Amino acid sequence: MNTRTILHILIISSFFLTFNSFAQESFKHFRISPILSHTYIPLATNQGDQTVIVPSLGLDIEYWFNEEWGIGFHNDLELEIFELEKEHTISVSKEYPVVLTFDMLWKFYEEWILVLGSGIEYEKNENLFIIRTGIEYEVEFAKDWDVAPTIFYDFRPNHTATWSVGIGIGKRF
Repeated sequence: MNTRTILHILIISSFFLTFNSFAQESFKHFRISPILSHTYIPLATNQGDQTVIVPSLGLDIEYWFNEEWGIGFHNDLELEIFELEKEHTISVSKEYPVVLTFDMLWKFYEEWILVLGSGIEYEKNENLFIIRTGIEYEVEFAKDWDVAPTIFYDFRPNHTATWSVGIGIGKRF
């Protein structure tokens, strides 16, 4: 055998071994999850402290690099038109705001996931920058399917911060 033949055998063997190891991998990198949640908006008004509770629909699209680290594109649509008081005098109308965030995901203990990222709230009257923190707990109920309760805190500099509590059904691909 000459050197060229040995080199070809090594290349083909390494390709076969690499392909075979990918074929046997059971880890699913992509996860998609529709979310049903409620967003809690604390307000200080002329009538005292109040909280507006707005139903929201969301869609999370995630890519997991490994079992511990991932990135996510998390989206929420608040399903109501509502008014907020800003600085106790100015009334701000919100019409179906859409929140889009790009988040880092860290599975820090068993099925607990810490979420940290930023994004924007798009709304007809005003777009706002958001810093998001949150926590999820994924409970697998079938192969590659999970249910995940979530809690998110969205901070908007110089504006109202909100809490969201929800639940999602996830599928891994």
